[in-house]
Amino acid sequence: MPHDGQDISAMQNTVLIPDLLSVTRAALAPVDTVFELARDRVRATVSADGRVSSGLIEANQTAAHGLAWLATYHQSLTQMQRWAEKLDGDGKFGELEHLIHQIAFGEYLWQIYGGIQMNQGEVVRLQDLGLSQDDMRAMMTDAVMTLTQTGNTQAARTRLVELMQDQTASAMFGTSGLDEELEMIRDQFRRYAAEKVEPFAHEWHLKDELIPIEVIEELAEMGVFGLTIPEEFGGFGLSKASMCVVSEELSRGYIGVGSLGTRSEIAAELIIAGGTDEQKANWLPKIASAEILPTAVFTEPNTGSDLGSLRTRAVKDENGNYQITGNKTWITHAARTHVMTLLARTDPATKDHRGLSMFLAEKTPGSVDEPFPTPGMTGGEIEVLGYRGMKEYELGFDGFEVKGENLLGGEEGKGFKQLMETFESARIQTAARAIGVAQCALDIAMQYAQDRKQFGKSLIDFPRVSSKLAMMAVEIMIARQLTYFSAWEKDHGHRCDLEAGMAKLLGARVAWAAADNGLQIHGGNGFALEYKISRVLCDARILNIFEGAAEIQAQVIARRLLG
Repeated sequence: MPHDGQDISAMQNTVLIPDLLSVTRAALAPVDTVFELARDRVRATVSADGRVSSGLIEANQTAAHGLAWLATYHQSLTQMQRWAEKLDGDGKFGELEHLIHQIAFGEYLWQIYGGIQMNQGEVVRLQDLGLSQDDMRAMMTDAVMTLTQTGNTQAARTRLVELMQDQTASAMFGTSGLDEELEMIRDQFRRYAAEKVEPFAHEWHLKDELIPIEVIEELAEMGVFGLTIPEEFGGFGLSKASMCVVSEELSRGYIGVGSLGTRSEIAAELIIAGGTDEQKANWLPKIASAEILPTAVFTEPNTGSDLGSLRTRAVKDENGNYQITGNKTWITHAARTHVMTLLARTDPATKDHRGLSMFLAEKTPGSVDEPFPTPGMTGGEIEVLGYRGMKEYELGFDGFEVKGENLLGGEEGKGFKQLMETFESARIQTAARAIGVAQCALDIAMQYAQDRKQFGKSLIDFPRVSSKLAMMAVEIMIARQLTYFSAWEKDHGHRCDLEAGMAKLLGARVAWAAADNGLQIHGGNGFALEYKISRVLCDARILNIFEGAAEIQAQVIARRLLG
């Protein structure tokens, strides 16, 4: 999209775009126009008799999911503009932040116009969403053309990496835009991760060991497990934004440690939203203090993301307790936990989500020799590529007893609805974990590129190496701002399943790209198990699958956009 009569080579040699915030602000309007056109076209494609059809959405998945990605880019640029304007107002919009902002707009605007990378092998283009060449000309404004031609140049990326090298090793390569209290929390957990997690994470991974219980005890003392639980129930009552910061920094050290709080977050959300007063008083203080460790027991073999078709049965006996029979799989941290948030079918006449109930199923923590000592329960470990610090298990239940008082909310048939109420927080937290993993990949790759010498100079001095590092930093900041926005929406009582889904969708892709490029910078050494980047690659890969696979995430976003 060049300017008529302009010297493009001269434009591309310019590093900093003058009056950048005005230019990027002006570029948002054509993106709005294209997005609304695309939504109208896709909605028309997937509608029958004036209503959006699930069958037609499925038949036109490329268009529907492409719309989800376009919406994610639209929201990403909007949040980057808010970030930049806030920093500018605070006098913190320096050269480094200026470059991140202009590269972000330059790259994402080009992708919107020419093709958004949904993954390595799937690119969605505006014509896939029903737009014509005439429709696409809405993008041909002066602001968009300036940014696409001069925003993301080699000179800009090289200069960004020069500035990144001037920052300390603990820096994030760009001001986050959060308030002072949250940055103090970040510093605390960054120091902890640097001292107590990073030096040992690779050994835990290679030996496939559980994260030491001492780490869990230290995190409990720091309040990780009660971070967002209300103070009246023994928690700190902090914001979802604080959860993001903590999850991000701990995952930067090791995703397993960053994920320790996830199951506590899910269990607490379930109990806060759907529990009785007695259940809240009993369980929340114990979760907050880590007196008990919970695990989430939802997925079954052959169901995957189709939770509505779960078959595990819960039958009420003459004593008012429930007998659980069935199988579960991909249960994280199952062996040494004390309670399971367990989803099972209480109404055998149903075959969908309406017959499901949620239980707080107590169990005895296991040992290495006997991981599942509780009667009526068996389990076996699933060996995995990465994300190893808590281990994954298949579980079998045969007459496993759950007290009647531990039916969440005291009412059957509410389990699926109760679970849906936790998805916003879970996906926000997963997006934050993805950012931490991506930042870890950037930290490792940056250090290696500085230290490794080839052809008489450091790898970082080669433009394609520095360009990879620059794009890691830029996309991490984009994903970070999108995640913080979804947390802000949650903290202010707004429905945010759309925003949380977008943050998780983009964050997972960014983490995988950062890990993959980080390994590429290592060359052959990256393929060696002894190098940390090999672990990060394995850890990053799961982020596109759990808490909603990327395809499911795009489907959910699309249905919200089109409904």
